[in-house]
Amino acid sequence: MSSLTESEMSAFSRLMIDAAGITLAASKKALVEGRLSKRLQALGLTSFTAYLQHIRGDATERQRAIDLLTTNETYFFREPQHFAYLAERIAAVQPPGQPLRVWSAACSSGEEPYSIAMVLAERLGQRPWHIVASDISSRVIDLARNAVYPMERAERIPPAYLKAHCLKGTGAHAGKFAVAPQLRERVEFRMVNLNAPLPDLGGVFDLIVLRNVMIYFDGDTKRAVCRRLVDMLRPAGHLFVGHSESLSGLDVPLTMVQPAVYRKDA
Repeated sequence: MSSLTESEMSAFSRLMIDAAGITLAASKKALVEGRLSKRLQALGLTSFTAYLQHIRGDATERQRAIDLLTTNETYFFREPQHFAYLAERIAAVQPPGQPLRVWSAACSSGEEPYSIAMVLAERLGQRPWHIVASDISSRVIDLARNAVYPMERAERIPPAYLKAHCLKGTGAHAGKFAVAPQLRERVEFRMVNLNAPLPDLGGVFDLIVLRNVMIYFDGDTKRAVCRRLVDMLRPAGHLFVGHSESLSGLDVPLTMVQPAVYRKDA
């Protein structure tokens, strides 16, 4: 099998920009080659050009390539300041009887929406709340729906939350844990491409979480995605982004209330 050439790398970069608005820098060449080489072997192809030709006519394999090239680093309670803000500044002031709706817009393998669910279960209990969790990758959506994780992934979950909302695996599932069913039923998983018109997600949201994703977008894509997200927020609803990200200069009706936390102008 031949190595990935610069022109082939450019073609995969174009694929990801067109499909998801994600920019693959030239420095990601080794990552692209490593993640896709097994697919070439499985299909009996000897070059990445042949694979590119193949995925142009095979929508299933094209989605598989997108899945493999999507960065999915995540863990429970990542960036804990956001969860403190959710508990103390959003859930704590939610009017009784008004459903609180949250969208985890790049949920990866589910750690983020289940972390949010644990916070809402503690703060709101049986009061009405619902989480929509989405990703462009069908592979990680399947993992998230399954809600079973290696035990080492539980290290950042507060002990009280772990005891209340997770089940320790036994027998064939030893060394793993599962998110409890009563929490899983509060989370609805969807495949959503943020770089395209959004599907009906059941109405507007009090909070949208899109963290550590917009760093992969160019300026125009970031602006377009932010405008779609703003349209899905209630007046005075919140948007969380990654702590390495900024929305300055995008001309959207959002005000920063603290680093990586924005509120929609009423």
